Order: sequence, then structure tokens, then C-alpha cells
Amino acid sequence: MKTDDVLELLLYLALLIGLAPFIGRYLAWVFQVERPLPGEKLMAGDTSRSMNWPQYLKALLLFHGIGFVVLMLLQMLQAKLPGNPQSLANVPFPLALNTAISFLTNTNWQAYSGEATMSYLTQMLGLGVQNFLSAATGMAVAAALVRGLGERPSRSSSGQVGVSPADSPCDRDGREPSLRPGRSFSGLGNFWRDVSRATIYVLLPLSILLSLVLVQQGVPQTFDVFASATTLEGSAQVIPLGPAASQIAIKQLGTNGGGFFGVNSAHPFENPTRLSNFLQCFAILALAAGFPFMFGRMTGHRRHGWCLFATMLVLLLTGLGAALWAEHQSNPSLGVLTMLEGKETRFGIADSALWATATTAASNGSVNAMHDSLMPLSGLVALVNMLLGEIIFGGVGSGLYGMIMFVVLTVFLAGLMVGRTPEYLGKRIEAREVICAAVAVILPSLVVLIGTALSVLSEAGRASLTNAGPHAFSEALYAWASAANNNGSAFGGLNANTPFYNYGLSFAMLVGRFGVIVPTLMLAGRMAQKRIAEPGPGTFPTDGGLFIVLLLGVILIVGGLTFLPALTLGPIVEHMLMNNGRTF
Repeated sequence: MKTDDVLELLLYLALLIGLAPFIGRYLAWVFQVERPLPGEKLMAGDTSRSMNWPQYLKALLLFHGIGFVVLMLLQMLQAKLPGNPQSLANVPFPLALNTAISFLTNTNWQAYSGEATMSYLTQMLGLGVQNFLSAATGMAVAAALVRGLGERPSRSSSGQVGVSPADSPCDRDGREPSLRPGRSFSGLGNFWRDVSRATIYVLLPLSILLSLVLVQQGVPQTFDVFASATTLEGSAQVIPLGPAASQIAIKQLGTNGGGFFGVNSAHPFENPTRLSNFLQCFAILALAAGFPFMFGRMTGHRRHGWCLFATMLVLLLTGLGAALWAEHQSNPSLGVLTMLEGKETRFGIADSALWATATTAASNGSVNAMHDSLMPLSGLVALVNMLLGEIIFGGVGSGLYGMIMFVVLTVFLAGLMVGRTPEYLGKRIEAREVICAAVAVILPSLVVLIGTALSVLSEAGRASLTNAGPHAFSEALYAWASAANNNGSAFGGLNANTPFYNYGLSFAMLVGRFGVIVPTLMLAGRMAQKRIAEPGPGTFPTDGGLFIVLLLGVILIVGGLTFLPALTLGPIVEHMLMNNGRTF
């Protein structure tokens, strides 16, 4: 690598590590401060009432149901709506359904080219708004889980632990308990308040700031019609424009990833300079990296928060190192030193490898190079990052609660090894908590494997594959891994705008989002009811190096046992064939 590439990578990591504790501190303040904040009642009247987990989930599903209807109407009626200077047609139902579910679930999988399919109004009022709200939902669920793990259940006047909030979350006068200081209630907070605060006090101000910087760097933010130009050869060319900067800012900060233009951040209008490239790539992980520290502050276990951050960082650095090494190796089958095809030649191979690692470590999915052109081992890194459950920092909020599912499994296994009931943050982990964690880990994995099998066995699935051999298998595996883990990136050779993939990947995205949120909230509700016991001689510490090693082992073993056969059929075989000079 060149010296400037090394310096840029070091600056990136230094900023990520240095700013994460401060971001986590601010996030903890946003979700923990008791007094009402201005604007937090925009989505609901009384946001002071705490919810148990079924109430929290009901509000979340209602919120997403309304958003789904709005998104569908905007797409299917856009030809008759304003804000459509290019007179684009209505979006067909299968594609509209896939897109609506994609943006609701923070996946932002795009089986279309934005500038040729979506009007300005659809992009802004539909997709842009959901970029904020889907990200805020992930942050809200993470805050609810943290409260459940750190909550001390209330006691009755007789000294007994109070009734379960899932059964009767009411005061003696029949009213729901509030979040006033000094009250101890085993609830998870208020969904409407959490979403409002995440949007108004975190995502919106940062997005405004970043979008202004992007406009200064040359990203368009206009409502004008597409520009027409004549090339040096005398040919006519249409140059797409639009309100791009505002959507690009939130797509990165909210780990959404949906591009305003078809080729995403590889488009020179989305990503015009090296500074814009660095800022967008850093924004992918910036907020997500703060959540372990938010967790530590809100639960009072700051060292444990550092352990979660260290675990994520080790996985990120391992993947980044492997991707950088792979992309700087020669390809014996083609006789070239490095593969520039599909890479971001303006910024260099190192930036392409960094972006590919960061965007798949988070549930972002934006790209500044074509992942279909990655070396086999770099493609393996991107796949593994997603298949582990998007927990290497992951999405804003979703990365934290995904990691906590693995933590619960790790603590459970540690308890079995020492022969006592496992505890986490002073609360017992029992059978139902382990089931919740296992379901959250297994469901997306099950969808990935079944979906990939259907893609390669069915005629409808194979018809969209444009490659052959193990790379074609990787193409299908990547699509299902991306959808089921709410990432949204793709190996660019797959034609995903078909009924098979529109409907199939829609189902995968729903399972990947709500199949994890439901058991997460259920676990949070159960943990909120448990007493916090003082640590004893048999308590397994979760704030040291041994815990980090054990957690890494559980993550890699679970991922390895689940996906190693599939990965062997795809990128691993492709790498071996490449080294033997064979093509397919």
C-alpha cells in the first residue's frame, strides 16, 4: 500500500476509537434523561408512560405498518403526484413491495436504479424519511434492551418483587407508571419517545451537518430536471440530478445504505472527492461504534461496554486486514498484479477494501466499488461480516442488540462450564432467555441457507445469476445474506428485479428485522423483571480479556458451524481455483 493509504487507514481507526466513547456518552444522555425534551411529543401525546415489551412491540409494529402503507402509495401513484419532473412511471407492485419492505427494515436493498425509477417526491418523502425512522427504530430497540438489562424491579410494600409489567403495568389507581425520577419500574421505556429523541437529537442534526459538507464537496441538492449535455464526440448525454446530498447523509449515518443513484457511492455525484469518500465511510460506523459505550453508561457497567467495543473492533480489524491483503495480491489466472476492475480508481484499492469491510460490518450496504469484482477472499470477508449477524458494530442500535444475543449465549455456556446458573449483569439467565437469544441468531441464518438453496436449485433463481461456477453460488449466497441480515449490498451481477427475488428477499428482510426484534424485546421484558444479585465467587466476570476471548469463540464457532459448508462452495473454492490459474 502507498503511504497515504496507510495514513488514511490509521486516521480512520483513530477517529473511530477516539470518538466512540463521546458518542456513547451523548447517546446515553439522549435515552436516559428524565425530563421531557423539546419536540419529543411530535409522534404521540404522552411519552412519559413506560411500556412493557408487548406494548413496546405493538407501538413499533403500528409505526411500521403506517410507514409501509405510505411508501407503497408513493411508489404506485408517483406518476400522478408532484415532484416528478422526469415524468417517471408508477413502480410495479412486486418492486414497490420489495422496496417498501427494504426501507422499512433498514435494509435498503435496491433492485432498481434510483434516478431512473423513483421521483424526487418518492425519494424524499418516502425513502428519505424511512432512512431516519428505520434507523431510529433500531436505536429505540437497543435502548429498550439496555433498560431491561439494567432495570431494578420495583417492590411492593411487603418487600416482595412487584408484579410482572407484562401482566399488570399499572399503579394502584390503575394508571400506567411514569418515567419520573425516583420511580423504579421494570418497563422498557416509551417507544414514541425513544424514536422521537433518536430522530430529533441524533440523526437529524448530524445529517444536516454532513449534507452541508457534501454539498460543499459537489454533491447535488436540487429540484431541477436532469441536465442535458453534448459530449466531446458530439453525442447527447443526460446528467441525472436531484436532492441527493440530504439522502446520502442519512443513508450513511443511519446505516441504511440506499443510493440516490443506481451505482450508489461509486457515482461521482454521490461521492465526488476523497474527503467526501472518507467522511461517508467514517459515518457508516461512527454512531454504531458509540452504542457499546452507551450500554456501559446506562447499565453502570462501563468496563463491560469497553469489552463489547473491543470484541467488535477485533472482528473489524481482522476482516479489514484480510481484505487489504487479498486486494493487493496478484490474480494468477489473469496474470495481473492487482485487480482494478470494479474498484474505485479515483481513491485507490485500499479505500475500496476499507469501504467494503465497513459497509458489511455495519448494516449499511452502500458501496464505492462493485463487490462482484472483489477478490474471492475479500468477498469472503464481506459475506462473513454479514453472516455473523451484522454485529461488528452493525446497524445503529441493531448491532448492539445483535451482539447482546451472542453475549447471552456466551454467558449461558460459561455457566454450564462452571456448573452454576448463569448470570448476566447480576441477573439470572434462564431457559427462556436462552431460547430468545437462540431464535434471534438462528432465524436469519435459516432464511439465508434455505433461500440460497432455492436460488441455485430453481430455474427462477438461476435465471438471474450472470456468473458461473462458485462465483455464481457466492452471488446467490450474498443476496440472501444481505437481505436476511438487513445489509442491502449485493454482488452486482445478480438481476434481482424478478418476482422470485422481489418476493423472496422481501420475506428474508422481514425475518431478518422482526425475527430479531421480537425475541430481543421479549428478552428485555423478562430481564427487566429479575432481581439484580451481588456477584459471588462463582460469578463469571464479563469485563475482562477472558470474556472477550470466549465471546469471540462463540461468535466464530456459531458462524463457522452454520455457514462454513456454504462458504466452502463459494469464495473458498473460487480462491483455490484462482490460485491454480483456473477460470470458469
